[in-house]
Amino acid sequence: MGHKIALPCQRSYFSLDIQLAFTRSLMGWHWSSNRRVMPWKGERDPYRIWLSEVILQQTRVEQGWSYYERFIAAYPSICDLAAASDDEVFKQWEGLGYYSRCRNLLATARFIADKRAGAFPVTYEGILALKGVGPYTAAAIASFAYGLPHAVVDGNVIRVLARCFAIREPVGDPVIRRKIIALAATLLDVDHPGAYNQAIMDFGATVCRPQAPQCSSCPLSAICSARALGLQGEIPAKAVRPVRKTRWFQYIHAGHAGSCLVRQRTARDIWQDLHELLLVETEGPLTVDALSALPLSLGLRPTGKPWVSDECRQLLTHQEIRARFVRVQLGRRDPAPEGYRWMVAEEVSRAAFPKIIQAYFEYSGTFT
Repeated sequence: MGHKIALPCQRSYFSLDIQLAFTRSLMGWHWSSNRRVMPWKGERDPYRIWLSEVILQQTRVEQGWSYYERFIAAYPSICDLAAASDDEVFKQWEGLGYYSRCRNLLATARFIADKRAGAFPVTYEGILALKGVGPYTAAAIASFAYGLPHAVVDGNVIRVLARCFAIREPVGDPVIRRKIIALAATLLDVDHPGAYNQAIMDFGATVCRPQAPQCSSCPLSAICSARALGLQGEIPAKAVRPVRKTRWFQYIHAGHAGSCLVRQRTARDIWQDLHELLLVETEGPLTVDALSALPLSLGLRPTGKPWVSDECRQLLTHQEIRARFVRVQLGRRDPAPEGYRWMVAEEVSRAAFPKIIQAYFEYSGTFT
């Protein structure tokens, strides 16, 4: 590298010598030491890159890995995905959460299949125009598939740049975010944009980690301001966690002769397009006696004593769902309440449900 760069406590984000040293050191680490393995790494097919990026939005790599492999096996091309039914694709997605991603996935696949004869856009602007694709995903596809010089900026990248360049302001601030995006663009190795983008994301995931960063073996330690100032644990500045709203869901698992009452959620609320059991939402928790009385209050006629589950919880970004399940067998198949229908076990097994209901089915060992 020639000479060691002195580190002042305060410096411009855009010091040219630091930028050159950063990119050179990062790429040296990538070519010699980056051993991170993922099934989409090195992929040049824009469909597969796009699919992996959509799956990984707000999802850990370890969780998204198996989903990616299942999607590729079920839908080898974007036209295969476009031709699949909504229910089938939502079932494949079940458990990943943030189901708007799945709706956007289907909308984009069908747009490309129907309007572009299955051909993915080849420019950053064309990719960015796709439904559900933001600047990060567009940059990832453009650089990995086509070698276009666009820098990715995700959580890993933000953390690496904030620490190395001592960006102490809250990185969620729009003004600071724009500075980080501009900095990321100046650091990009324009001759190897895909490799550079992969390098900085992998570096953030494996070396400059959120907790316990590997500073002692970090190839950027000589130019890292956070390490020089002892601020690795304070940068990036912690975001204020949103206050979660608590909701109480009381589910009635009403079965008769191998079928049960189910509806598809259609309102613009959580879990839109997923299925659920008969739901009563209350202002707070109910006692076991009150839960046991719910089926009768809804006009159902159990043949025996209801079984009531313990409370289950599912945390969403802005909501906490607290649910209990009341399982009853009915003496007859009454007309379904408005919005619900009787579904046999095979239909229920193919339908997509929220994680909390799927976990209940697995625990109870039955769909009906």
